[in-house]
Amino acid sequence: MILAGEASGDMHGANLARALQELNPQVQLLGMGSSLMAAAGVELAFDVTELSTVGFAEAIKSIKTLKRILQQLGDLMDQEKPDVIVLIDYPGFNMEVAKAAKARGIPLVYYFSPTAWAWGRGRAKKVASLVTRVASVLPFEADVYREAGADVEFVGHPLLDIVKPKLSKEEFYQQWNLDSQKPIVGLLPGSRRQEIKSLLPILLETAKRIKEKIPQTQFLLPLAHTVDRREIEAQIREKGLEIIVIEGQTYELMTVSDIIVVASGTATLEAACLGTPMIIVYQVSFSTWLLGKILIKVPYIGMPNIIAGKEIAPEFIQYDAQPEQISSRVIDFLEHPEKLELVRAELQEVRKRLGGEGAVKRTAQLVLDVGRVK
Repeated sequence: MILAGEASGDMHGANLARALQELNPQVQLLGMGSSLMAAAGVELAFDVTELSTVGFAEAIKSIKTLKRILQQLGDLMDQEKPDVIVLIDYPGFNMEVAKAAKARGIPLVYYFSPTAWAWGRGRAKKVASLVTRVASVLPFEADVYREAGADVEFVGHPLLDIVKPKLSKEEFYQQWNLDSQKPIVGLLPGSRRQEIKSLLPILLETAKRIKEKIPQTQFLLPLAHTVDRREIEAQIREKGLEIIVIEGQTYELMTVSDIIVVASGTATLEAACLGTPMIIVYQVSFSTWLLGKILIKVPYIGMPNIIAGKEIAPEFIQYDAQPEQISSRVIDFLEHPEKLELVRAELQEVRKRLGGEGAVKRTAQLVLDVGRVK
């Protein structure tokens, strides 16, 4: 059983599902996810496309639905008696699943486990008390869980396997009629509805200001499979902007972009793997932001900065996420290409720290090994 609660988890669950089937063609897969996991052969007991939320306050709106799903998952565990359950990210919900599974004696693997290094090591101890094995994607994360008493294996980051453009830059330029001699800026507002609501207007106003200063700039916006194209295009038209909305070619988009403005999340690490300079933005409700300020133990929000131990990608978070400030920084980078080159060199170092390729296959083998031991 594979359980994911949002777009990035759906992607990682789908890749894991394919790797499991390659290693064991007889494996039966069911769980919770969205279209990517379904396409990869996972029988979805629950489609979570509408559930993805951001932050503490925002998640409250889904509590009743999540409680119902949790109850139904318990019934499904009793009925199907899975050999192993893989939890992917989504900690608020998946930790409750872990309690239910442990009570039933079902082995658990946590893949993209709760960020104990950010929230405090008490969270690592909770995971260690419930989960059979942690498949850690970051080396410093593995150390934290090991110190907390978890059985942990550093598998490396699966993005190194996944983030591979299918088209060359030249092919992509031709497909979308782009001019390689003019600046290209990618706008990535995220994959959750809450992110689109809060960040898309900021990114569009940012684009408008960049266009006023550097008129030849070309803008690209990738469409997450969880987002309605009509909603995005309506807001673009309202702003009077020319932005190419692209579906299914995010890595190509990142590769050709001189710089991207990106919502904090998986996309920042994807960009790091490709060496794409970025500016990281984020906004949540006031209560979520305030709790985060109190509880989060790291100085940065963007994973490339956390891994590097310094700010190599400028961050504009909460009240600092203002179009005037963001556009000014983008314009500075575009007008000084040598600064972009320095960032690209720093991102290569971040990539090296993520481990080697093969993480998905290593995780799949770990899952099969745990599932065989009752």
